[in-house]
Amino acid sequence: MDWIVAPDPNGRALRDVLPSMLSALDVEGFTDTIGIPPCRTALVLLIDGLGHELLREHAADAPFLSSLQSAPPLTAGFPTTTVTSITSLATGRCAGEHGLVGYTFAEPGGGLLHPLSWTVRSAPGGAGDERGDMIEKWPPEQVQPHATVLERAAAAGVDVRTAVPGHFEGTGLTRASMRGAAFRGVRELGDLAAELLAAAQSRGPALCYGYHGGVDLLGHIHGPGSIQWRMQLRQIDAFVQMIAEALPPGAVLGVVADHGMVDLDPAEAIDADADPALSDGVRLIGGEVRVRQVYARPGARDDVLAAWRDTIGAAGAVMTGEQAIDEGYFGPVSAQMRPRIGDVLAIMRSGGVIRSVHEPGESALRGHHGSLTAAEQLVPVLVTGG
Repeated sequence: MDWIVAPDPNGRALRDVLPSMLSALDVEGFTDTIGIPPCRTALVLLIDGLGHELLREHAADAPFLSSLQSAPPLTAGFPTTTVTSITSLATGRCAGEHGLVGYTFAEPGGGLLHPLSWTVRSAPGGAGDERGDMIEKWPPEQVQPHATVLERAAAAGVDVRTAVPGHFEGTGLTRASMRGAAFRGVRELGDLAAELLAAAQSRGPALCYGYHGGVDLLGHIHGPGSIQWRMQLRQIDAFVQMIAEALPPGAVLGVVADHGMVDLDPAEAIDADADPALSDGVRLIGGEVRVRQVYARPGARDDVLAAWRDTIGAAGAVMTGEQAIDEGYFGPVSAQMRPRIGDVLAIMRSGGVIRSVHEPGESALRGHHGSLTAAEQLVPVLVTGG
């Protein structure tokens, strides 16, 4: 399938960014596969949702960012969704290793874990759409048991910080992915700028991760390329230029994204709940609208696979979880993580979504991601300073 862009296993993926930055800081045990200039302090700013193709298509709205777009793009990983990508960035591992394998995925109690809120939705026939807090029942440190790159860096003597929205503090996703960093809660771009520049002016070695979510938010609501999205892109372009111009000697800024985004019409969606063929033999439907992970009832996998293939047709690629693993989409998959991956996966092409009544907000959005198209998979790596 020539439309699928598989994750890069050879050192030019999002998971390779922090190890490359630490290598540039001359921290032992890390390798630079990205091409980061030697530095004393390193800043990584993740602009949620700003894919490589979107930046290229809207270069006029982001002249400074576009001026840095010289290196080949990175692959985000799979699925191309925030919880998976950010955890890959922070751990240096693929989804099959760190275990946050999608927007929602099966948890041991029989429900779907929603990692952004760290809540669970029960299976059909259970407690309906009620969501229960899973922080104590399935602690983030068990769900994602590996040491993060941030923990390893801190143990090596690096001043490690995160500059992210204040309400991220103590969340399940933060505990799973960002362990080891000093938390710096921010409210607006001014706070984010101040924290990044404070880290840049450290005596070093120092590493600071910053996050901006406005581009992704407006892309979801209005669609990537909408006037609202373009105005937000112009704002973040000016912000990055301001940071770059204030960098002291010896500081490097790397700008990346967690995924791209495609503009879709919700009216053209496939409704998983309305078609009996897509529910027969199905225990759970996880993932998100661009890549569904389907968990079959015992003995029903092959029938589920056939039904989903017949229904989806040319709108996407439907395969078993084993095939997706064999293709390397999740990277190495441990026995501990395998039950979290669907028995059947539906990976949609450029024009398709599979929505569910259990996700009314998500299903109504204009912009989406999660699949393996170039627009979703390829992300920029923009480096300045040194």
